[in-house]
Order: sequence, then structure tokens, then C-alpha cells
Amino acid sequence: MDHTDIDKANDEQDEMLKSIRISRIIVPMLIGAGVVGYMFYSQFKPEEFAKISWTDHTTFWVSFAVFLLFVRHMAYASRLRILSEKAFSWKKCIELVFIWEFSSAVSPTSVGGSAAALFVLSQEKLSTAKTTTIVLYSAVQDALFFLSTLLVFFLIFGIGMIRPEGASGLGVQGMEFAFIGAYSFVLIYGTLFFYGLFIKPTIVKTVLVFFTKFKWLKRFRPKMEALGDDVVIASKEMKQKRWPFHVGSIMSTSVAWFCRFGLLSCLIIALKPGIVDGFMGEMKLIARLESMFVIMAGSPTPGAVGVAEYTFSKFVKDYIPEQGLALIVASGWRFMTYYFYLLIGTLIIPNWIRNLINQRKLDRLKREKGR
Repeated sequence: MDHTDIDKANDEQDEMLKSIRISRIIVPMLIGAGVVGYMFYSQFKPEEFAKISWTDHTTFWVSFAVFLLFVRHMAYASRLRILSEKAFSWKKCIELVFIWEFSSAVSPTSVGGSAAALFVLSQEKLSTAKTTTIVLYSAVQDALFFLSTLLVFFLIFGIGMIRPEGASGLGVQGMEFAFIGAYSFVLIYGTLFFYGLFIKPTIVKTVLVFFTKFKWLKRFRPKMEALGDDVVIASKEMKQKRWPFHVGSIMSTSVAWFCRFGLLSCLIIALKPGIVDGFMGEMKLIARLESMFVIMAGSPTPGAVGVAEYTFSKFVKDYIPEQGLALIVASGWRFMTYYFYLLIGTLIIPNWIRNLINQRKLDRLKREKGR
């Protein structure tokens, strides 16, 4: 390999490393630390912390929360393995989920994980059709999960799943409006992409491009055209899939999301024994946490940092009225599901990038030898 090839490979590596530059990790950490620090300063009371006693009950539920974190990660890895049709090994799927979660953590929540997933998977040896299918179908499955489960929960629990019991006032109305807006958004894009993947992809492409005719949306036209093309490509792939493909990936998606909400409910139960009454009480708590997550999805900050910690204390006020205790639970939750992936990502991604660069060097050498 001559110096030109080496320089080119190094340039590629530098370009990829820029996507995970240290500032993108430090900034969300500083925002989160600042918000949590201020909330502890203004709301934390030492006497509330003194009431916490670490018992076998606490140990069991915290340990179970850690177990659910593991199951959630494996469920996402299972979905990736199914959607890639075993193009990735189990080890590779587990690694890619770590990278996917890290990329989502340093991106605004309102952007979502799809853009991060598309970047990560595009670096692997997958066809464009398979890559777009994985990303778009994952987004559709996530949307269908929220739309169906939240509707069922609302029919069972009513407005209590959105706001604390007995709460009233403008702040609560804001929660309800935010929930309706977020649910409507998920309904629109979920329906749009489901229609595109399974019924008429060309119509969806036309609709996406149509909205860019407005003056203030013209700059998004290239991206909408590319997204429309992706829908058409993915739709062709979806027509070839059999029912085990769909059932397996939907089950993995459901397990992953229930583990996400179950993990947080375990932390609440660990520090507030007796707060949840039986199975239906647990389901109501999960419904509340799922509603909170939908509203948080519109956060402009990376990984909803700052927003998540603040919103949590408002949503579970009837479960944890002590603000200081709510902050402790929120901090534990965010460490397990957000900062954990930030830290692991910084360890895994450099090695992942090196392997990609080395593989590209080998591929380039093979092409040169084959000439």
C-alpha cells in the first residue's frame, strides 16, 4: 500500500472519529449534571434521604432493574439479528446496539434513533435495501407499539395514565396537550411509513416531496426525495418477508420497550415499598411512564438530557411526592439507560472504527490484486 492509500485511510478514520468527537459526549453530560445539580440544590432535603433504608426488598428490585437492562439490550440485538436476516452474528448485533444507543444518546431526542441507526448500519456490509428496511421497519414497529399499547392503557386507566392523581391546573393541562400532540405525531408518521412499506410506497414518496414545495420547506427537498427513495426500496424488500420475520421482530420490539419502562418502575418500587398495588397497579405505573416517554420524545436536547430528569419528578408526583427522592430515582434511571451507554460507547466505538478502516484497506488491496 502506498502513501496515498494510507493517507486516504487515515482521512476516512479522522472523518468518522469526528462524528464522536469528545465535545458531543461532554456537552450532554454537562447539561445533565447542571440540571440535576440545580434540582438537587433547590429541592433536595437531607431528611428525605435519611428515610431511605437499604433492605432485601431494595436489593431485589434494583437487581431486577439491572436484569431488565440486560434483557432490553438483548431484545434489541435479537430484533437486529432478525431484521438483518442473520447477516450479523449475535456478538455483532450486541456491539451494534451499543453503538446505536450511543449515537442516539448524543443526538437530539426529536431527531430520534433512526438517523443514528442509518449511519451505523451504513458502515457495515449490508445492501442499501436491507439497511433501509431495518431502519424504517424498526421505526414503524416502535410507532405501532406506542400507538397500540397507549390506546389500550387509556381505555383501561383513562386520564390517570397521563397526569398524577388529583392534580389540576395549567401545568396538568399542558401535560395533556403535550401528550395529544406527541401521540398525534407518532400516529401520522407511523401510518405514513406503514402505508409506504406495505401498500403504496410511490404515493408516500409523492406526499413527502409535495410538502417541500412550500417556501420554508424547500431546503428539505433533497432529504425528502432520498427518504422517499428509501421507502420504495424498503417496500420491495418487505414484500419478500414471511410471517416469522414479522412476528419475531415485533415480539423483540415489545419486550425491549416493556423492559425500558419496567426498569424504571422497579427503581420506584425499590425505594417506595408498597406504592404499587398488584399487577394492575404495575401496569398503570408503566402506562404513566410510557406517556412520559412519548412527551419527552420531542426534546431538542441530546438524549432528552435535563428534560428527562425534570419531567420525571412531575409525572410521578403521586407515586413519589418527595422531590429529593424522585431525583435520586431519576438519577439512577438515567445512569442505567443513558450515561451507561455514553460510557460504553466511548470504549467500543474506537475499536469498531479501526476494524472498519482495516477491512476497507483489505478490500482495497483485494481489488487491486484482482486487476
